[in-house]
Amino acid sequence: MLPIRSFVFFSISAVLGGITPVRAESAVPAQEAEILARIKSPQFAGRDFPITDYGAVKEGDATEAISNAITACNAAGGGRVVIPSGLWMTGPVHLKSNVNLHLADGATLRFSPDPAKYLPVVLTRFEGIECMNYSPLIYAFDQENVAITGNGTLDGSATLETWWSWNEPSKGRPTKQVAARKRLDAQGTNGVPVAERIHGEGGFLRPAFIQPYRCRNVLIEGVKIINSPMWEMNPVLCTNVTVRGVSVSSHGSNNDGCDPESCRDVLIEDCVFDTGDDCIAVKSGRNNDGRRVGVPSENIVIRRCTMRDGHGGVTMGSEISGGVRNVFVSGCKMDSPNLDRAIRFKSNAVRGGVIENIFVRDVTIGRVGKAVLSIEFDYEEGANGPEIPVLRNVLIENVTCVSSERVSLVTAIPGAVIEGIRFEKCNFQGIEKDDLLKSAKAPDYHNVSIAQGKSGGNK
Repeated sequence: MLPIRSFVFFSISAVLGGITPVRAESAVPAQEAEILARIKSPQFAGRDFPITDYGAVKEGDATEAISNAITACNAAGGGRVVIPSGLWMTGPVHLKSNVNLHLADGATLRFSPDPAKYLPVVLTRFEGIECMNYSPLIYAFDQENVAITGNGTLDGSATLETWWSWNEPSKGRPTKQVAARKRLDAQGTNGVPVAERIHGEGGFLRPAFIQPYRCRNVLIEGVKIINSPMWEMNPVLCTNVTVRGVSVSSHGSNNDGCDPESCRDVLIEDCVFDTGDDCIAVKSGRNNDGRRVGVPSENIVIRRCTMRDGHGGVTMGSEISGGVRNVFVSGCKMDSPNLDRAIRFKSNAVRGGVIENIFVRDVTIGRVGKAVLSIEFDYEEGANGPEIPVLRNVLIENVTCVSSERVSLVTAIPGAVIEGIRFEKCNFQGIEKDDLLKSAKAPDYHNVSIAQGKSGGNK
């Protein structure tokens, strides 16, 4: 590890094979450009397969018609499965290679809230642990060239009476999912074969809305997503993923906006997030099961996104056991009294994981509730485990904030590694309290203006 004050960060080439230390100011654009050059949106044949040609009727159950259209599109070599304008009802949608599920202007695809529709179980992850569980609402497994596009709306039909009730406490009692979540934790810890980790009916583990699993060349573009059971977009073990121009509005429990998990080469751009949990959360599996799979999330570009309500604007964790590296955040806007933190890192002594090479620049923050930077290495289980969470090489540059309780909120456990955290050329106004540091030293501040109350100050 190079000395912090030398302000030298490892380049992408260092992580991926070469060892070439470079100055962060000059390296960031070049490293980001290398990643962007590899990310290509999938292309589709110019053939349309309207679901009405396969028997779909407005406001009727179009599940079978959509499935048949996808099968025909795939068999023909690919194209668009078109959801026309109007309201269409469906159960789970399983995409196949070379299929673009396209929502026409004015189209709403509303998913049934009946859990029985999402059986039989499929291979999935629930909060970072592999299992056999309810199908995600839109799912693709081991496919290539898949997309969801258009200006229509995807409605997950989740409410406090349906999916969201599974993780809402009632009259002081534990939530419905507690028993199954504990059972899944134990299965992951004890190495139970994934095929034997059968959940689904009676388990109350909610499915993600959109989950491409072990896919290559994925595009999600233009659509609006509302009322998700749980995480909205959760690509897992995917390569070459583009999420562009998507609007997310969903305020249920654990309603993260976009969670790339154990993915490589990911672009998230020009999206709007208004969520009940983290807007974007980069993940890589949880606890022993995340280490068993052992695939990090890496080479991720997040740019020109807008974050409104949420627990964190851009988060890494807490399902982080496989590690995260090479994340580039730029040109984003974050502003809401209900957005708790702008940049957030979460782990503990059970999840562990190495998070490194994180570059945040040119981000405009209005109001956030708790902190511009939050590092929670005492999250949930805290120090009760043998793993050492690591965070290193973080540059936050040219970031401004109008109002926040604190600039930095860092709470760690003894032995956690937090080093190379640097603010450069930032301006923070309306800061109500000093940094809070627990079992951690302060980040480095260089050319940073912090106005706290009437006095203000510079570091």
